[in-house]
Amino acid sequence: MPSKIKDAVFSEPSGRVQAFVMFAGSVTMASIFVYFGILRGVPSVHSLVMAVGFALSGLAESLPSERRRLAGGLRVTAIALLAGLLVLIISVPDAFLG
Repeated sequence: MPSKIKDAVFSEPSGRVQAFVMFAGSVTMASIFVYFGILRGVPSVHSLVMAVGFALSGLAESLPSERRRLAGGLRVTAIALLAGLLVLIISVPDAFLG
């Protein structure tokens, strides 16, 4: 089992199409942060955290194929960031839901 996870995380970057999707998701989440955080006055830090996680994933997928270790490190960082956000939302829902 650990070899499958290692192969998936440290595989070659998927390419420009998947990187574009991740960057588009990042821009969308950043837009949600700006709309709710600045224009509506409602703090939405979780949208900003998700934007950073998607941007890290997009950056990992846009790297050249010989940069497998760096891409894997960015993927692990993005997964840890998003999993940490999920744990915080589950453990302290009042901080995020108001």
